[in-house]
Amino acid sequence: MNKRAGVAETFVVKMLDNGARLQGPAVAKYVDLLRRSHPDESPAQIIERLEKQFLLSVTGSGSAAGATAAFPGVGTLAAIGAVGAETAFFFEASSLLTLAIASVHGIEPHDHEQRRALVLAVSLGDVGKELVATATGASLRNWPRVLTSGAASGQLKALNNSLVKKFIRRYFAKRSPLLIGKLLPAGVGAAVGGMGNRALGKRTIENARDAFGPPPAAWPTPLRVLPAATGPGLGGDVTVPKG
Repeated sequence: MNKRAGVAETFVVKMLDNGARLQGPAVAKYVDLLRRSHPDESPAQIIERLEKQFLLSVTGSGSAAGATAAFPGVGTLAAIGAVGAETAFFFEASSLLTLAIASVHGIEPHDHEQRRALVLAVSLGDVGKELVATATGASLRNWPRVLTSGAASGQLKALNNSLVKKFIRRYFAKRSPLLIGKLLPAGVGAAVGGMGNRALGKRTIENARDAFGPPPAAWPTPLRVLPAATGPGLGGDVTVPKG
């Protein structure tokens, strides 16, 4: 691997790890808060709500980052910085979505390696689940549960190395043109950013649906009793939306 690829891998892995590490301890609480705000909703309805929030967030962040280039006086470095921050946000939002849907299904990753593998495998779609199945012996149907309950530490480390390498190649093939498009001036970057992020967001949602399968008919765990009305979001506490 050349030096440039090594730097790129370090950046992407750091973004993924930040998302998985920050969201991991807080996801179950976040899902519980959504359930408290909408106590009559089924697991399928809560997942639909999570998907809509995710798609709105990443579409808005993509448009905002692309709009930076349209402002007079904003230099190229500043625009690139805004796009880089938005990329980190997308990774973190994707991690939150994946882990939140897993929680709805009653799947709770126990450590950072499990969270990283789950987030990467879902992001990769069919390629990811095939890598997990090969490494753990899981079937293509129940691989998320096997990954987070029966995979040995050595298996997870080797699996994560393979998942990262696949993800890097796919990331640059699909996202690099979008990153360049967001830097276009005169409002074009905003349109490219919003539409591009929306397309990538929809793909992430499709991958998660395929990975976890149909939502459970009933909640796998009882609702947790929490005193506060706020919960963890992307980078801090947020009020759980009522609508």
